[in-house]
Amino acid sequence: MIERYTLPEMGKIWRNEYKLGLWLKIEIAACEGWASIGKIPPQAVEKIKEKASFSWERVLEIEKTTHHDVLAFLTNLAENVGEEAKYIHLGLTSSDILDTALSLQLVEASDILLAKIDKLLDVLAAKALEYKDTLQIGRSHVVHAEPITFGLKFALWYEEMKRQKARLEAAREDIRVGKISGAVGTFANVDPRVEEYVCRQLGLKCAPVSTQIIQRDRHAFFVAVLAGIASTLDKMATEIRNLQRTDVHEVEEPFAKGQKGSSAMPHKKNPVISERICGMARLIRANALVALENVALWHERDISHSSAERVILPDSTIALDYMLHKMIQTIEGLRVFPQQMLENMDKVYGLIFSQRVMLALVEKGLSREESYALVQRNALKAWDARCSFKDLVLQDEEIMKVLEAKEVEDLFDYDYHTKNIDYIYKRIGLLDK
Repeated sequence: MIERYTLPEMGKIWRNEYKLGLWLKIEIAACEGWASIGKIPPQAVEKIKEKASFSWERVLEIEKTTHHDVLAFLTNLAENVGEEAKYIHLGLTSSDILDTALSLQLVEASDILLAKIDKLLDVLAAKALEYKDTLQIGRSHVVHAEPITFGLKFALWYEEMKRQKARLEAAREDIRVGKISGAVGTFANVDPRVEEYVCRQLGLKCAPVSTQIIQRDRHAFFVAVLAGIASTLDKMATEIRNLQRTDVHEVEEPFAKGQKGSSAMPHKKNPVISERICGMARLIRANALVALENVALWHERDISHSSAERVILPDSTIALDYMLHKMIQTIEGLRVFPQQMLENMDKVYGLIFSQRVMLALVEKGLSREESYALVQRNALKAWDARCSFKDLVLQDEEIMKVLEAKEVEDLFDYDYHTKNIDYIYKRIGLLDK
């Protein structure tokens, strides 16, 4: 069964009401910070905590006049709090609230993505083990190369996704910073102890140095990591698309009961999920370029980054969450055709053993160049004549002066190519060492 994708967690993070809730949380923490150093009466903070509330509709109404979202939010708070509202936002600038809240959103988004990556890793590990010994042809330049196992593809994706997880963990830590340092980052109107208090309460680190904003190299790194993860999913989806081609047909995406592949051709079963993943990866990679463009701002701050971030950060995290969800579904429900893999391997008349024949000749004392030439002439003949490469080798007098017939027979052995698969699995932790 193909489960529908919903985004209750990731979508919630980027809703306006949720964002303003974070703003309120930060403003209250700042008031508590001021109170902890004796600058605000504790009873005023209690009144603020009791009365502070906002209405998204009212904030929007006020913003029509102010053309400033944070000021509209503060005006709405003041309407509800009353006299004690004079202590709210004391010494702060808008970006103290905006950027600290954004960090909280990105940390929370990271946690959702990391949980999905863990699920994908489990699925990839299971498939790697299931198909560890399933023979498949390896391809380079889309041409048959030498035998591998199908499980090795999943093992490779598993190991790569582990690296991507580590990168996202690093990006999460890098973005896990807040700043409550005032209009240009100098703490002229806000005590550094307030920043320390706020960040401690929110589970953030203090940005060691800031201007009016948290510096955008952090956000650029974060989105670049998302683009890297998307590219790994793109790589996996591209492979599935290629293996589902009619002339290959070694796998198929899940195809739900009642699903249709084409409005015109009833026989079609297309790799639409994988194609969708590939397309969305392009989107996130493009967003990474925007994030990099946001690093260079004028002086202590401009807002050229702000409008772009309102698009690229929600879009990138939501898109990647969706891509991970769909890739998990695809791998879990993937239809695999081992017999077709064997049939595809046999399509090239045994040419996949050409390197082994060449190396056997080298071991017998021929030069590599001479061995290569002897093998290649038979390989090309097998291609052109569509006949058995092994038979041609056995009929080649120059080769048979060096090799015995039994030795040639032994060279055409699939097990030779898969003898180190367990070693690879142990090296990446999929088998006990």
